This record gives sequence, structure tokens and C-alpha cells, in this order.
Amino acid sequence: MQRRFPLAGLLRLRHAEQDRAAATLADANGRVRDAADARMAARRTLADEAQTISDAATLSAVASARAATRGMLEELDAVVRSRRADADRAQDTYNAARRSALGLEKLEGQHTTRVAAEDLRAEQNALDEIATRRRTEGGHR
Repeated sequence: MQRRFPLAGLLRLRHAEQDRAAATLADANGRVRDAADARMAARRTLADEAQTISDAATLSAVASARAATRGMLEELDAVVRSRRADADRAQDTYNAARRSALGLEKLEGQHTTRVAAEDLRAEQNALDEIATRRRTEGGHR
């Protein structure tokens, strides 16, 4: 008869925490990718060569657009840094949750091994008792 691991409920809780942390980490990494993509798009826009500029008004408009794009790029850099920090915190949270679950998984493995050894020992003792009883009762065959 297999005895249940006494900390099975806590292990399920740790696995749930780990799953939640993994989902948060995946979401944070997705936000980092989105911000990095927006940043790359802004950089490409800034790097695009302007069409032939024929007058001062067009030159002024191009200069204004480039200045606005540079400002947007600086803001996107800050967003990327912020989201990277969020992703790093999410990674730390996931790592901590995983460590907690691993510790309990090891305990569960030790428990399973110990219970199996106890069951085997009990079975062997029962067999030895049966064999001894047959010999003492004169039941040689």
C-alpha cells in the first residue's frame, strides 16, 4: 500500500506558483520583444533616406519629423529598459518558484524511495514469517 506524500498539497501549490511565474515571465518577454520591435521600426524610419528635397518647407518638415522620431526613439529606449527590468524580475520570481518546487520534488522522491523500501521490507518479513511458521509446524514437503 503506497502511502501518500505528506507534502503533496504544498507541492501542488508550488507547481501552481511555478506555472503562474512562467506565464508572467512569458508575458514580460513578449512585452520586451514588442518594445524592441517598435524601437527597431523607429530606427529604420530615422535611417530612411529622404526623397529629393526641393524647398525649405520640405526640409523643415523632414527635420521636424526626424526630431520627433529621435524623441520617440529615446522614449522607446526607456520603455525597453523598463520592460527588460520587469522581465528580469519575472525571471527571478520564476527561478525562486522553480527552486521551491524542486526542493519538494526531491523530498517526494526520497519519500517514495523510503516507502517502497519499507513496503519491500514488510513483504520480506511476512514471507520470512510464513517460511518460519511452516518449518516450526513441521510442514516439510
